[in-house]
Amino acid sequence: MTRLNSLCNWAIIPTALLILTAAPAAIAQQQPSPDATATAAASPSPQSTAQRTDLSNTVHAIAMHGKPLLPEGFKHPPHVNPNAPKGGVIRLGILGSYDSFNPMIIKGVPAAGLRDFVYESLLARGLDEPFTLYGLLAERIEVPDDRSAITFHLNASARFSDGHPVDADDILFSWKTLRDHGRPNHRAYYKKVTKAVRLSDSAVRFELEPGDRELPLILGLMPVLPAHALTEQSFQQTTLTPPVGSGPYQIDRVDPGRSLIYARDADWWGRDLPINKGRFNFAQIRYDYFRDDAAMLEAFKSGKIDVRIEKDPSRWAEGYGSLKKDGHTLNKREFDIGLPSGMNALAFNTRRPIFQDPRVRRALIQLFDFTWINKNLYHGLYERTQSYFDRSELSSVGRPASERERDLLKPYADAVAPAVMEGKATLPKTDGTGRNRKIWRQALSLLKQAGYELKDGKLIDANTGRQLEFELLAGTTINERLFLTYARELKKLGISAKVRIVDSAQYQSRIKTYDYDMIQTRWPSSLSPGNEQIFRWSSKMADREGTFNFAGVKNPAADAMIQQMLSANGADDFKAAVRALDRVLLSGHYVLPLFHLPRQWVGLWTRIRYPETTSLFGYQLDTWWTQDAEGSTK
Repeated sequence: MTRLNSLCNWAIIPTALLILTAAPAAIAQQQPSPDATATAAASPSPQSTAQRTDLSNTVHAIAMHGKPLLPEGFKHPPHVNPNAPKGGVIRLGILGSYDSFNPMIIKGVPAAGLRDFVYESLLARGLDEPFTLYGLLAERIEVPDDRSAITFHLNASARFSDGHPVDADDILFSWKTLRDHGRPNHRAYYKKVTKAVRLSDSAVRFELEPGDRELPLILGLMPVLPAHALTEQSFQQTTLTPPVGSGPYQIDRVDPGRSLIYARDADWWGRDLPINKGRFNFAQIRYDYFRDDAAMLEAFKSGKIDVRIEKDPSRWAEGYGSLKKDGHTLNKREFDIGLPSGMNALAFNTRRPIFQDPRVRRALIQLFDFTWINKNLYHGLYERTQSYFDRSELSSVGRPASERERDLLKPYADAVAPAVMEGKATLPKTDGTGRNRKIWRQALSLLKQAGYELKDGKLIDANTGRQLEFELLAGTTINERLFLTYARELKKLGISAKVRIVDSAQYQSRIKTYDYDMIQTRWPSSLSPGNEQIFRWSSKMADREGTFNFAGVKNPAADAMIQQMLSANGADDFKAAVRALDRVLLSGHYVLPLFHLPRQWVGLWTRIRYPETTSLFGYQLDTWWTQDAEGSTK
């Protein structure tokens, strides 16, 4: 979600995303009627009421693989300060604007923070392990060994901000509404529910299609909407009316498109849950929106913004200086992160004829001189991204394929290049001088095979007589230097690459409809990739608006490896499927891999404090607090 590059995300939590064709599921009672349209709000039978208090087979958490890290009765997550003081204000900056408080639909540009602070899910992710969920709105769950179903038992204390209890009707309304009218990812994975059974006022069981062991966890992350405050019709509209949610904050003040203030709900039902201990400490969270990054940086340096997530090595190396204001100092802090780097890349839109030949894409990848760019633009601080799961054991680079991987890939003999299969393929390395004649010759050879030839200093398609040219679309000026440097390099070989920067609204509109040649984007990754890979790489996603399949990938081998990943029953099978998918995508040359930071860089004023321990997912702003609040017990 790349939206992911903004401060609206407190944790780097990959959302599982997929779209599949499925028949509508039935909403049923414990004894379902033959009518598949039975209403979710029907009264529970005496049998279902009896089940309400039967929690003997329930558990407090579910892990994708293995066992949960935190045992029954745990006190708080490891990465928090359980005694963090409450109070104070944190001021955050974000690029762009917003025109809606509805983050669940494609229409509009939603305000930052809604999914983090207003809407809660049934379960909460543990951020000190790859993929484990703990009780939140649902305090207990039941899951059979084959994961063919999941039953959620709601916490009796769960309330929306207007005081209305969260009940089974809210779960069923959320599931059905998101399935039928939500974002493409919601519509997709909630269609894999074959039946929703209302067991009681506080319990719902979802029966699931076979073959996707991640789906019970995906349902656990489903945002829960207030059935009493919404209809299916009102849900589909953009709105600037503050929503009713069950989360720790409510919208307090609004300046449409320019700023937004959240205030912590003093009556929040979940403040004493173990998973929330030491979290959501700020009394207020303020977002200020900026049209460009330079203005946002100046606001940060002047003390109007408290925290800045930095991704520009030049600014990190020399752009902050030694600043003090109101007794506080601007500090730079590097945080460790245990997740894969993800894929930060220039995505080729293979829906465009110009990029449908993989030899053209491969040549353009070779012509990107990372060594020179890193040294001259970024102080040598970046590391080159070689894999979709770089910086982790899930990466295939440097590892020959295992027998299990080879078995999985056997039906797709041409899907993986031999060097990739042997783990020997790497991106081109240069001497950093900017004179890379050997690589230029290799790239020109590929382009000649694809039907191009040099004429009068231009690379011309021999069939059409047109120059090889494309547009690199951007929504901000942040990476303008990078794009222009790459474009100048391509010009030396007669390739015309034009850089076009548009406003954020136009950019979002164009990427939703894939109206671009090339964009820069990032697909984050976790140690437990799953359904989100379908939304990024599945053939079924390539022609559907609003997905993250920005490259237009249509590859049966990728589809098959994703399915193997989802159905894997053990850690070894799962790892083999992920590495096999990595090999398929690398062999397809769908993106031009860029680079990643070895650690997370954060600039912050010393009035903002943070715990000593960092989570597996890196820094978590919702565990931080202000110096102003120290000594407070509110």
